[in-house]
Amino acid sequence: MLDQPDGNSMAYYAFIGRWSRLAAREFLSWLSIAPHRCWLDVGCGTGALTAEILASESPKRVYGIDPSVERIEYAQGALPSAQFWVGDAQQLPNDWANFDVVVSGLAFNLFADPLRALTEMIRVSRPGGTLAVYCWDFAEGMQLLRYLWDAATEGDPAAAKIDPANRYPLAQPNRLQRLFEEAELHGIEMQPLECSTGFSDFEDFWSPFLKGTSHTQRYVSGLAEEMRLELRDRLKQRLPIQPDGKIHLSARAWAIRGTCQ
Repeated sequence: MLDQPDGNSMAYYAFIGRWSRLAAREFLSWLSIAPHRCWLDVGCGTGALTAEILASESPKRVYGIDPSVERIEYAQGALPSAQFWVGDAQQLPNDWANFDVVVSGLAFNLFADPLRALTEMIRVSRPGGTLAVYCWDFAEGMQLLRYLWDAATEGDPAAAKIDPANRYPLAQPNRLQRLFEEAELHGIEMQPLECSTGFSDFEDFWSPFLKGTSHTQRYVSGLAEEMRLELRDRLKQRLPIQPDGKIHLSARAWAIRGTCQ
C-alpha cells in the first residue's frame, strides 16, 4: 500500500487521492480478472490503482505510465515491484504489446484526445485482452466537487465555463459507450462505482482546495481573498454538516470495459 506522498502529490492526495483508492478497489472487484496477468495502468499518477492491482490481483507484471515526472518518481519509489515510465497515453512506447489488461483510472476523461488514447491502449493489448477505464462523474456523482462548483458559480457565473462538469464531459455513460463502440471493442459493459467520502469537520473538507496544482485547487487559490471567503461561507451553508461537525458525501465514478479483437 502507498504511503502518503509529499509536495504537490501530497496536496493531490489530500484533495482527491485519498478517495481514488476506494474507487480503484471497487473497479478491480468489478473487473474480476484472473491472477498472473500482465497489466498496464495508463495515466497512473502516483500509483493508486497500480498499488491496488499489486495488492489484490496477483499480477505477473505491472507497468504504469504518466506524463508527470514527479508522480512517476513517487510511484516508482513507493512501488518498486512495478515498472513506471514518463510518457503520453496518446503515444505509448512502440515496442509495448500483448498486455492482458490495460486500464486507466480517473484519468481517461482528462486526456486531450481520448479516442487516440483508446486506440493506443488497444494497440498494446493482446487479442482477447481486457481494456477498461473509470472516470469521476463530475456532473452529478462526485459530490465534494459538485458542492464546490455549484457554490462557485452562484457567486461567479463565469466559473461555469471552467466547471469540470462542462470542461470534462466524457464521464457520462452514453459518451463512454459511444467511444468504446467507435473503437470497435466487443462485449462492452458499464458499471457505476459508488464510494463514500468522510470529513472530520468543515476545515478537513475546505483546506485541500487551498493548495495544489489541480484545476479546482488553482481556481480556489487564485481567487481574491474576499471572493474566496464568500465561497467558503456559501459552501458551509450548503454542505450537509452533521451535528458533530462531520460531513459525509458520495463519490461516484463510471466504469466501462470491453474486449480487444
